[in-house]
Parts: sequence; C-alpha cells; structure tokens
Amino acid sequence: MATLSPLLKQATPVVVDHALGSWIFGTDGEPYLDFTTGIGVTSTGHCHPKVVAAAREQVGKIIHAQYTTVMHKPLLELTEKLGEVLPAGLDSVFYANSGSEAVEAAVRLARMATGRPNIVVFQGGFHGRTVAAASLTTAGTKFSAGFSPLMAGVHMAAFPYAYRYGMDEATAVEFALKELDYLLKTRTAPEDTAAFLIEPALGDGGYIPTPPAFMDGLRERADRHGIKLIFDEVQAGVGRTGKFWGHQHSSSSPDIIITAKGIASGFPISAIAASTETMSKAWPGSQGGTYGGNAVAAAAGVATLQVIKEEGLVENARLRGNQLLAGLADIQTRFPVIGNVRGIGLMAGIEFTAPDGSADSATAAAVQQAAISEGLLTLTCGPEGNVVRLIPALVVTEVEIASGLERFEAAVGAVVDAAAQPVAAGVGA
Repeated sequence: MATLSPLLKQATPVVVDHALGSWIFGTDGEPYLDFTTGIGVTSTGHCHPKVVAAAREQVGKIIHAQYTTVMHKPLLELTEKLGEVLPAGLDSVFYANSGSEAVEAAVRLARMATGRPNIVVFQGGFHGRTVAAASLTTAGTKFSAGFSPLMAGVHMAAFPYAYRYGMDEATAVEFALKELDYLLKTRTAPEDTAAFLIEPALGDGGYIPTPPAFMDGLRERADRHGIKLIFDEVQAGVGRTGKFWGHQHSSSSPDIIITAKGIASGFPISAIAASTETMSKAWPGSQGGTYGGNAVAAAAGVATLQVIKEEGLVENARLRGNQLLAGLADIQTRFPVIGNVRGIGLMAGIEFTAPDGSADSATAAAVQQAAISEGLLTLTCGPEGNVVRLIPALVVTEVEIASGLERFEAAVGAVVDAAAQPVAAGVGA
C-alpha cells in the first residue's frame, strides 16, 4: 500500500470535499474560512464560475499542446492579456509551470544577458526548492540543507527588516543599502554581478513588505552598475498587495519579472517577462519544457485576468487589506504576545514575540491550530516559525474579513488563556 511521503506535513487536518469563493467545506461537513488560498494561489477564490467554465471548455478542445511544437490560442490570449498589465518595456514572455522554474529561468536569462556569474539575494527571501532556486533562498535552512553542493555564485545581502533590527523603516533601509554597497566592494564586484533578486514582499521569510525606498535604491544601483533587477512577484503579484504588481508601491520597475501562483487561480503556470532585447540574449535551447504554457492552465489564466479586471479585485484587495490590517492592529493592543503586525494588501503577517523579545514560535503554532477550531485556516512562516500569515482570496468580502478577524482573535485569546491557567493554578495552590 502506497502512502504520501512522511515529510509532507499538513498544516491542518482538513480533508476537502468542495470549495467555493473564500470557503472550504470539509468531508467532516464543516465550513472553513480559507485565509491560506493554497499559499496565495486561488486569487479569484475557489472555483470561480468563469475560471471553471474556461477550463472545462478548454479540456474539451485540447489539454496538452506543447507550445514549442504547436501553438494554441489560450497561450496567445494570455500573452496579450499579460501585456496589458506588465510593466512598460517588458514585452517578451516565457512560460513554465512553477515559481521555482520561473526563478531559475530568470536567473539563467540574467547571466546570459550580462555575461556575469553572480546573483545577489536578500536575507529572508524565498525563491523555491529546486537546486538553483533553493540556492537563492534564505528564508530558512530547511529549504537548502542536506543536498549540497548548492549553486555557486550566490551572495546574500541584508534585508531592511526594521522590527528584527529594532530600527525605524528609514534607518533599516539606509543600513541595508550600505550593507549592499559593502557587499559589492568585498564579495561580488559589480562587474561580476548579473542581477539583484528580491520579492516586493517577503513570503516565507515572514510576510514583510519590502520598503519602497529600498526597491528604489536597488534600481538606482542596478542602473549605475549595469546589473539586472529581478522582482520575484510569485506571491506578491497579480493584485495581492492592492496594486497589480507588488513593486508598484515603489517608483522602480524591474528588468525581469517573475509571476506564478495567482495568475491562473490554481492551475499550474508561471512566467517570466523581460524586454525583447534582454530576452533575445538567452542562448538557443535555454528555454523550453514539456508542460510549460499548458493549454488548460493558460485558458484559466485568461479567465483569471478577466475576472480580476471586471470585478475590480485589485481595488478590493486594497480596501479589504486595509480593513484586515486595521483589525489586526486593534487585536494587537489586547495581546502583548503579538510583537508586530505588518502587511500590504491581502498579505498580513502577525509576529509572536516572547517577553524577552525572542521569537515565540510555540504560541504562533498554537494560534494557527486554535484557529482551525474557530473555522479559520491560516499558515505560519518566518525563519523561526513565529509568524502567522493571513492570505485571503482577492474576492474576499467585508463581512468575511470581519468574520476572519473575530475568529483569529478568538484563537489568540484561547491560546493566551490556556497558557495562563497553569500559572493561575500554581498561584492558588
């Protein structure tokens, strides 16, 4: 009898029967408000009728049309739709299946386009689990340990994580940019540096928005030194931050952009985009793949982009994100165990901290589990696992956000009360 790998640990005990919008319905008959969205994937909610219809129609036409062998209409339509939202000048697209594949394609392109070997990443970034992508990931050693040697040519710079450093944001940005300049003088000369690779908001690294001033500082240095700037928008893109792309909260734009996750509402497809000039510098044979740009996934992607536009979901993400973060900040005032609340749009991180300032991973894990009993599904993240992240679908309503906040507060309260009970019993003994 075959079983799933024992390393695949579920964050919840829920077995799904069906799902719709912001809700998952378990085989136990219970409804769960889903603030995980498949780790930010089901952007238009579960089973949006227009996405379902597009996929069903395409399945009846052709499922797999390998796009370097024959072209199919959904991929042409998706490319046209993406062209309407891509940053100016990024007019050439390559498709793959996963975020990791797209990250590796972006790094390969940057090296080929510049003729330089080195990539600078930033502490806390997550870029995937395949060998090259894991080599670029610094969100935790679990992603890269145990299968060395990793890819060479990767150098890590500081990320302006203001809360961790005990700084205000402006000071943290100044510090991190100075550290980057020092890295370029001591570890990887600009002439050897192909690209800076960064998420506009850290994902697994703790749900920390990248300060706009830091992204602008990267753009200035990239321009000065002829370095490609790559924005990994796998999790922050496609409307999640309240703008279509996470980097649009700054004045900077990338040379190469990476997208996946929410681009097709749950169907596996990813892409990188660059200028035709840059993309043309990739070597023949360096781009391809059997399943990249799958016809059904592309059709779902076209429908996803249409729904996001027609239903105003980017603006909804902004409004509901403001509601979510304001509500979490209010909850924080009642629970000192919450050290920091941060986020942007529908990416919210709640960092749990012990009285001595250390990471309180146990409380974060307990809250995540207690939320399940309240009918709310969440996830943890951060190198020390002490951050609970909330990732509602872009279709989430005002009522659903309010309900999610009530459920989350109840979960925190239950954990805090449970922790206090032994102390109280001891005092009375």
